[in-house]
Amino acid sequence: MTAFEFPAELRIRLTELRREIHQHPELAFKEERTAARLESELSRISSAVVRRVSGTGVTARIPGRDRSAPAVALRGDIDALPIDEATGLTFASRTPNVMHACGHDVHASWAVGAAALLAAQPAQGDVIVILQPAEETGKGALAILESGALDDARAIFGGHVDRRFAIGQVVADEGPLAASADTFEIELVGAGAHAARPHESADPIVGAAAVISALQTIVARRLNPATPGVVTVGAVHAGTAANVIPERAVLQGTIRAVDPSSRDLMHNELRRIVTSTAAAFRLEARISLDRGTPPIVNPPQATAWARDAAARVVERVGHAFGDAGSHALRGAARPPGTTLDVAACLLAGARREEQRDPGADHDADQKRADAGGMFLDHDVGFVVVIEFVSRHGPAPGNAVYRFLGGTFFAPATAVARGAVAALPFGAATESTGSAPRVTSLRSSTLAPSTMARNS
Repeated sequence: MTAFEFPAELRIRLTELRREIHQHPELAFKEERTAARLESELSRISSAVVRRVSGTGVTARIPGRDRSAPAVALRGDIDALPIDEATGLTFASRTPNVMHACGHDVHASWAVGAAALLAAQPAQGDVIVILQPAEETGKGALAILESGALDDARAIFGGHVDRRFAIGQVVADEGPLAASADTFEIELVGAGAHAARPHESADPIVGAAAVISALQTIVARRLNPATPGVVTVGAVHAGTAANVIPERAVLQGTIRAVDPSSRDLMHNELRRIVTSTAAAFRLEARISLDRGTPPIVNPPQATAWARDAAARVVERVGHAFGDAGSHALRGAARPPGTTLDVAACLLAGARREEQRDPGADHDADQKRADAGGMFLDHDVGFVVVIEFVSRHGPAPGNAVYRFLGGTFFAPATAVARGAVAALPFGAATESTGSAPRVTSLRSSTLAPSTMARNS
């Protein structure tokens, strides 16, 4: 099978859609305008059955050639971040302190494009296009699952743009693709005093400094060096005046892991280190740990399907790297009685080759979002779906990936109910409307030195 010809009119339409969504970003579960716009666009596909789910979620069911064949799902997310955009783009956010800094405007647009392509050339079975709200809070995946929108889906695929890779490159790798994302808050309570009389205090700021330093030993001295992990303190709140030692200090941060045992170890070590360090400074430690989404672990079989199908569009297969970002896919435990067997998610390049510095994720000055041609072609994702349903017929019952004692999957880049793998899309330049050659299919290997990305 050859890649489907991408119509020029559709490319222009999707570019306009992406820019409109970018101009009007909305936060988690508040994506009313976004959902209405996407619902309207999907309703232009005559064969699609479009409906709203989970408040601001949207689904479109595209009929396949054989209605008795297993259904496959494709997913994009739609929410933005609380960031004030400073790109200077002609289509920059018009909403103060809200920005599509994580590419969800792209994901939503390419999902619509995939729906249009699948309507023009149907897969063997039905395809359910999912536009998921609230990825950034980690709550949208479970809401979609609980809505029943994926009850008869047997596999799910999705993709995420990635500024580390150039346009035309696609990452498809089995094993850990993104880390779990757990948040913590530590409150250190001591005794306040005047800055001139520190001996009368139990200083929570000095204690907080010691705790922050001690937490770095979790990865450096307790975690196996061959296993990636990250402990980050991202916020420190203490004091209101230069000459007053406050009574309390609050630290907030995240823990990231790629497997259950290291995740538990880091949780336990954080509690032990914080409690003992606080005691050494005569402080009371109050610790809150919120266990978030599980790691994204791509099973070999689903990843092989995605790579094999993607290779029909790209020219060569290479190797890249992974990291501990969790926003690429956000997971949720599968509710009892569900039947989805496999899920896959790929990363697609969003940076021009000449851009040596890819910049940072969730960056307010994210000019590469446009200059880097962040809008992607949909050929690869389309081919993957066709390949899965055409070659594998009935759902592969033995493809379920067992994780943490149960079956986990679902994501940000693939709300799923089964194993998690990865699938991508090829790239096209938004500025010219022409599709550059997709140059490579890349796989990533997770390395400790590449663990720091966003949540």
